[in-house]
Parts: sequence; structure tokens; C-alpha cells
Amino acid sequence: MSEPTLRKSEQALIAARRDNLAALRSRGRDPFAQTRFDANAHASELLEHYASLSPEVSSDTEHGLAGRVMAKRGTGKTLFVDLQDRSGRMQLYVRKDEIGDDGFADWEDVDRGDIVGVSGPVFRSKMGELTLRVKTFAVLSKALAPLPDKWHGLTDVEKRYRQRYVDLIVNPEVRDVFLLRSRLIAEMRRFIDARGFYEVETPTLLHVAGGAAARPFATHCHALDQVMQLRIATELNLKRLIVGGMERVYEIGRIFRNEGIDTTHNPEFTMLELYCAYWSVSEMLEFNEALISHLATIALGDAQTLKAGDVEISFKPPFARLPYLEGMKRYGEVDRDDLLDPKGAAAILRRLKLPESPTHGHALDKIFEAVVEPHLIQPTFVTDQPLLISPLAKRRESDADLVDRYELFINHMEISNAFTELNDPDDQQRRFEAQMGERARGDEEIPEPDWDFVRALEYGMPPTAGIGIGVDRLIMLLANTSSIRDVLLFPLQRQHG
Repeated sequence: MSEPTLRKSEQALIAARRDNLAALRSRGRDPFAQTRFDANAHASELLEHYASLSPEVSSDTEHGLAGRVMAKRGTGKTLFVDLQDRSGRMQLYVRKDEIGDDGFADWEDVDRGDIVGVSGPVFRSKMGELTLRVKTFAVLSKALAPLPDKWHGLTDVEKRYRQRYVDLIVNPEVRDVFLLRSRLIAEMRRFIDARGFYEVETPTLLHVAGGAAARPFATHCHALDQVMQLRIATELNLKRLIVGGMERVYEIGRIFRNEGIDTTHNPEFTMLELYCAYWSVSEMLEFNEALISHLATIALGDAQTLKAGDVEISFKPPFARLPYLEGMKRYGEVDRDDLLDPKGAAAILRRLKLPESPTHGHALDKIFEAVVEPHLIQPTFVTDQPLLISPLAKRRESDADLVDRYELFINHMEISNAFTELNDPDDQQRRFEAQMGERARGDEEIPEPDWDFVRALEYGMPPTAGIGIGVDRLIMLLANTSSIRDVLLFPLQRQHG
């Protein structure tokens, strides 16, 4: 069917729905005048509670349900209706001789997509389906726009993201993903709170957005007449709180990075950052492993396994450990000395036929992505990372070129990043100064130095471990979706129309 024909068909459906709205109003039933309805049950609760109900028995109790009409079928005196609420669907049975002529006329003016409230007892139909027998009802809202065809649904991916409200109505599996997301984030908070951490909120608008290598969004504050940046991490402010004596803090919040969009990246995303005074990176690794394993149990059950394409991923601890340089050697036959030398790293880029990089650290990131990441399917902690790609991490005592840092990879994706925090203000200042040189050489992802953070360290920060976990990517894994946009209710898209 052509686009103009589709538009004409939709306009005809809208006109018919408006006629039904006018008919309801003519009988004193204005759907938009309703203010509340006593819905004392959900569909899934009734289906579970009455699962053993005998065919010849009706429940003694009348229950109130509210939801959206997804289908309506029947003869001149009876109707069967599929009602959908947030928990699932339940069949309704409507008889003209039980609700009267006016009530039945109201039902005849109800369209697919309308929101209704009903009450009545539960019984089992002749087909064996648990059904609510409607004794009273009210039309609570009129859907003037028709839902997508029930057979073909909403299949255009871009339209699904742009009209998520319709996507949630017609695709129950999409709604299930976001209910799982809500449950996992709530469970994440419970897990962390139980270990004595304080949840805090730090600013989104900053004079200098630091704590990560990323290009920030810029805006203007009219009240201060100053250019501001949206945060690219919460790290530096959370560590200021560690300096202030809060000792165990975390934040689950939105992060903004003015970068590309693909299946694992969205410019606006959710990050968990957590810092614990007196912990080392080893203790943070154990915490990280326990948290991910716990969330996997919530999402996947006790088996803690997930089928991703042709691969089965196990979230049962212990997770694999792979030192950074060992991984480069194992999968790319790349030697330490070449990697840690700027000219050597540039030569490796050429050998791998990768684009030139503006800085040494950027080159290492690209080599790792090409050489090691394709092999990181099972949960793997990549440990002992180079200092030159870790400007905020503490140097290893046994090896001045490395830091106490790991990244957790699962199914080729970085899920978390953790390290023992640098707390020497002089060392931090030197690293910021070195970053200024890299920024001057053209690496736009290097943030401007936050000199006030150096001042904070001068007051003394205890030994501290910190971690950042990409919440969206983790949920994407546990929900077994193929794109980060499938776990974001409203992913960023080009403006339409």
C-alpha cells in the first residue's frame, strides 16, 4: 500500500474514532472527564491467583482492572475483549443483558487502543481461558490515533525508537526489557547500599568537564554569562567527596559525550561510578565480580548463562583475568617495548593497516580494539594497564610503566573500568600537564585540566579504589538485545520532519 493510501486509510480511521467519541459524549460518557478508577488488581495477578479455578465456578470476589483494549470480538449481544495492563493481558466477557443497552452501546463505541476500567468476578470460559465477567465499566480515555495493524505491528526500527510510546503498547517484549532495566537498577542500588555506600548527586553542568577522555557538549549559562559543559564523568566530584571524608560514595546518573552513535554508543547514557576509601583495585575487582554475578542471577536465573548468537556466556565467578600486555602479545604478537614506545606503536598501527593516531595513548587504544577485543567474549578482567592511557590511576610500585587498573569486557564490550586512584597531587599535576601537551597535538578527547581537583588532593585523599560501570551496556547484555538503543527508552535520533 502506498504512503498516500496509508495516510488516507489512517485519516478515515481517525474520523471513525472521533465519531465514536462524539457518540459516547452524546450519552454523557466523556472519556476525558474521568479522574480516577479503582483498579485493585493486575491481569497477571488474577491469572496466577485463579490458575486452578474450576470451569463451573466463578470467583466470589469482584476485581477492578484498568488497561488498554487490544482486541474486541463478538456478536450482537456478547463481546470478548482483550485487556492489556502493565503486567500482561486478560480476557473480558461482556453481556448486553448484564450491563444494559446503554452500557453495551458504550462498548460498541470502544475502539482498539481505548483505555477502560472494568470490574467483575473471574471465571473460566468454555475454551478454558480465565476471563473477567464485566459487571461495571468506564471508558477512561479515547485513542484517536489507531494502533499499528495487529498482524504486522510496528516493525520500522527508526519509527519504533521515535514513537516509543506506540512501541511499548504493541510489543510486550519491549516493555519487558524496560521493566527488567528498572528492576536491575533497583537491585544494583540495594546491593551497593547494603555495603555501606552513600548515594550522592553531583553537578551535570560544569565549568570544566573532566574525568574521562571524551569530547563534551557545551552550553551557555545566561545567569553567569559563562560557557558551561555537560559532564563526561562524575569521577572528579566523587573523589572530592572522598577527600571530604564521606569514604564510600556512588552515583547512578546520566553522562553526556559528544561522540558517535552506534550499537554500543549513545551520546547520553547512564553510568554507575563508585569510590571506596581504603580499598585497592583488587577489592574493587571482587566487588565488581560479585555485583555482575548477582545481577545476572536476577536477569537469567541461577544458571547465570546467556545465549548470544552462537556463543553461550557464563556469568558465574570467577571471571577470567588477562594482563593487558599479555593479551597484546597473545593475540597480536605485539611486544611490550614496541607498544610503550611512540614510534613502535605507530609502526604497529601501520602493520595492522589502522589509521594514524594523534597521540601515543590513542594509538594503544586502537591497537587493543583491533587485536584483543575480538577475543573477549566470556567475562574477562583486563588488568595491569599502561600508565599512558590511565591519567587518574595510581602507578604500580613494581612497574612504573603500568597502573593498578582493570577493565571488564563481556562479549567484546567494555562493561566496567576500575583502578586504584592516584592521590599524589604533584603526580596528578604532572599528568595533567602531559595531557595538555597531547591536547595541543590534536587529541580533542583529552579534557581540559581541572586544577581545582589538584588543589583538593593537596588536602589529602586516602588510598581509594574507584569504578565506572556502563549501566546501559550491562542491561543490553543481560536483556540479550543487539543495540544499546533497545535499552534506552528515548535514544537520540536526528530531528524528524
